[in-house]
Amino acid sequence: MLLAVLQQVNIEEKIKNAPDKGYEIGVFIGSMIPFVVLVVLAYFLYRYNKKRINKE
Repeated sequence: MLLAVLQQVNIEEKIKNAPDKGYEIGVFIGSMIPFVVLVVLAYFLYRYNKKRINKE
């Protein structure tokens, strides 16, 4: 938990200092990837457990 807080990056600062629009898009996508991975993981866990319960 502490490590995550220390590694947190100020996205607004990166976008403000971005050399072009492509860099801004990359920063945005890079900041969204962890959230998307967690959502996909939660969906697969939900689906797995639902199938397991229906088999019983």
